[in-house]
Amino acid sequence: METNLTLDELPPLSLYVHLPWCVRKCPYCDFNSYTMGDDAPRERYLDALLTDLDVESQRANGRELISVFLGGGTPSIFSPSQIGRLLDGVGKRFALNSDIEVTMEANPGTVECGDPVGYRRAGVNRLSIGAQSFSPEALEALGRIHSVDDIERAVGEAREAGFDNINLDVMYGLPGQSVEAALFDLEQGARLEANHLSWYHLTLEPNTVFHARPPAGMPDQEKSAEIQDQGQALLAELAFEQYEVSAYARDRKRCKHNLNYWSFGDYLAVGAGAHGKLSDHAGVWRYAKPANPKQYLETTESGTQVSDPQPLAPPDRLFEFMLNVSRLNEGFTEQHFTARTGLPVAALHKRLEAPVGKGLIELSAGDSWQVTPLGRRFLNDLQADFLPE
Repeated sequence: METNLTLDELPPLSLYVHLPWCVRKCPYCDFNSYTMGDDAPRERYLDALLTDLDVESQRANGRELISVFLGGGTPSIFSPSQIGRLLDGVGKRFALNSDIEVTMEANPGTVECGDPVGYRRAGVNRLSIGAQSFSPEALEALGRIHSVDDIERAVGEAREAGFDNINLDVMYGLPGQSVEAALFDLEQGARLEANHLSWYHLTLEPNTVFHARPPAGMPDQEKSAEIQDQGQALLAELAFEQYEVSAYARDRKRCKHNLNYWSFGDYLAVGAGAHGKLSDHAGVWRYAKPANPKQYLETTESGTQVSDPQPLAPPDRLFEFMLNVSRLNEGFTEQHFTARTGLPVAALHKRLEAPVGKGLIELSAGDSWQVTPLGRRFLNDLQADFLPE
């Protein structure tokens, strides 16, 4: 049995824009990104994005956007005028929340391709800078093309440009990394007065160089757990509030866009390989754009792009809901579950029996569920308990 979703109950709506090129692909990266040549068709790609936005604006059906996220790849290889053209196109096609968050990813080695003042004037109000580490040796091991000085310069220029919402991506569990080195990276991020840190473990993902040829000196599980425990304690001392597995904010600068993902909200998608999710009175739907940039350009320009939304079956809805909300420190309510999935609470209770018995999740208050400290330590095991049978 399912419950219908009414228009008033629809989740918040975000927009993700994928800009797929990088100066050089990192050996650990499994994102849909490609090394940029001298002839990367940026203007042609922007034309395709604007055409794609026409389609997505119809799917929005008048709903306002609470956030826009320009991801990649490295979006900052596009100039401020190009980003301005893109965001102007968004503003002409969608209703925008008065407090909309507009994030752009940037790497310290490429943010100088366009003046941060120009990005701010273009409409970007949040920068996510891929620092990864403040150790020259670690940056070299990760295949990064920027230096520690580049990070400091990028953050300083962003501040001077008027950005008061800056995230730094920082990794731990790096080859040869000690606990002290990992904590140093966090201290440096705080010293630069970032409002937000995305602190996550280096993972050897399939189809990456590191997966095929793992770097020497990777910390074992015990060392990684020690780094995580001490790092979380340090971040708390530095006034960073952990609100998600790898997200820490101070000054209440939580990322609205990612919170919408983790809360099983709705999001539109444009660009090569971008994925979208929409809810309506009939259920929950997913769709994706062609992953290869050349194919994306050709299909978008010809008007034959195939991205028809496909319905999510109830078991998949339950799994995807739990896959996301289990990452949140605050947990979720049963009312939130029914509102976002259209499923009865009984369907949730049935699947909760196993992880509750293992001590991975618990009823915290009223109808609110929260992942336990043990569940956070073994989050993959918890999420696996909700895989469709």
